[in-house]
Formats: sequence, C-alpha cells, structure tokens
Amino acid sequence: MEQGLPYFEKFVETYPTVSDLANADEKEVLRLWQGLGYYSRARNLHATAKHVSEVFGGIFPNMYKEILKLKGVGPYTAAAIASICFDEPTPVVDGNVFRFASRYFGIKDDIAKQKTRIVFEEVLIKHISKEQPGIFNQAMMEFGSTVCTPSPDCPSCIFNVDCFASIRKIQNQLPSKSKKIKVRERFLNYLVLHDGSNYLMRQRDSNDVWAHLFDFKVIEGKLDREEIFNKARELLTHDFVIEDESQEFQHILSHQRIKAIFYKIKLAPDQIKKVKSDFGEPYSVEEIVNLPKPKLIVNYLEQIGIKS
Repeated sequence: MEQGLPYFEKFVETYPTVSDLANADEKEVLRLWQGLGYYSRARNLHATAKHVSEVFGGIFPNMYKEILKLKGVGPYTAAAIASICFDEPTPVVDGNVFRFASRYFGIKDDIAKQKTRIVFEEVLIKHISKEQPGIFNQAMMEFGSTVCTPSPDCPSCIFNVDCFASIRKIQNQLPSKSKKIKVRERFLNYLVLHDGSNYLMRQRDSNDVWAHLFDFKVIEGKLDREEIFNKARELLTHDFVIEDESQEFQHILSHQRIKAIFYKIKLAPDQIKKVKSDFGEPYSVEEIVNLPKPKLIVNYLEQIGIKS
C-alpha cells in the first residue's frame, strides 16, 4: 500500500476518467508506472481502458462475468471489483483468504493447483454476506494478513474455538501447497554507448518481462570484462574503449534474480550514427528522463547522474 498509493494518486490525477487513460500514449502510461514492476499490468490497464471506452461507452461493466472478460483481469480482481464496487456476492480468493479459509474450514486441497480455487469459492459462496459482500471480502483478506498469518496469532483469534486447524494443532500444515516458484538467475551485461550528449537506447519487444520499456543493448551470460570487450568488438565496426564498468546491480523479480553490469563506451558523434540499429536510437539526457524504463535501468542512470 505504501508503495502503490502514490502511483494510484498520480494515475487518478493524470487520467481522471477512463477515456483519458484510453486516449493516453502507451509510453506515458509506462513512464507513470515506472518503478512498480509487473509492467504487463500497466499495458493491460491501458488496453482495458480503451475497450471500456470504445465498447461500453466509458461505463465500466458491473457484473463479475463481464468484468472477468476484460484484458488482464483474473478471478481475484474481478471478484474484488464486483463485490466492493457493485455489491455482487462473489467471494475473493487471494493468498490471505487461502490461508484463513483452509485453516478454519479444514480445506486440504493443494492451493498450487488452479482447480483448487473453485473448491474455496464453493465453500465461501455459502458464507459470504449477501448484504455487504465487499466488506465480507475485505474482512477475509484483512484477517488473513493480520491474524491468520503464516505464523498465526491463534491465542487472540476470535475463531480459535471453531477453527479446524487450531483444534487439531495443524495450523502450520495448512494451506497445503506443493508447487514452489523456481527462481532463475540471469547475468546481464549492458553496453551503454554514448557520444557525450546522446545515449543509444532501444525499446524492448512485446515478448518480454519489460516489454515496450527502454534499456541499452545487452549481452547475456556470466562473462568477464575481456569477454565482453571481444563480443562488443564483434558488434561494433570501429575502435572503442570501455570508459567505465559499474559495480554489480542486483534486481529481484518474482521468477528471476538478475545480476547486471553496465559497460559505458564513448564514441564520436559520427561513429554513434553508424552503430547497428539493434543498439537503438540516440536520445538526449532530457529525452531519456521521460522514457519508460525498468527500475534496474533507472538505478544505473541515477548513479551516473541522470535523475528520472
């Protein structure tokens, strides 16, 4: 909440209506989102705003089944919107609800399996408040995040006398989850080409975790300085010198642990124009500030004095 609230406030200020967001340039949307991560959510938000504006005349659908059809909206988000905004008694199931409901009702199904969500929804639909479904859902999520935590505070829990797990002392066994996220380690070596006033940056394609964001030419792999120099020499058609080598930057994503080093290479203005197009286009410092970039790139730019 602390991280997200300022972004929400800025979004509402910049795009007060669905139409405003629908008419925005994607670069502007991504730039405003910069630093939050999960950039596909920003792109989906933009696409959904266009859909709502064009298909529904700017009126957001008010039923769970219709909301679920929107790009980037899954069962959790659709249920939250339907119940909190439109009083539809549709239960929300997130990590906190999985934990509390599994312990209280004794649901032992593996929450790593997609079909298990339906099991929880079928149980909760019998108990959700028909008059105040939004408050019910928020209470379930809040209770799971404050009391029925991974290490639950059972002695102070108002449900402990009825709780399946508490009665049997198996709180630590629920919820049942077999699947673990496999974190992949990646080594990124960025070639930061510049002529003193302009930097070559390229926009990443759509099949990427940082799709449509801007960064530098990258060589992937665990390589030392000499290996990077040799690979860069294969890519560049003229002599160059590695002006500076950054310390290692670490960036953690949900499924990736990224270790990155930036190699700053200065070229003459006439040379930088001859560099292959896959290195990107030249941008001034002023232009770079306004480009949407991954947090990793922002951190490096700030270190070399370019504030975004």
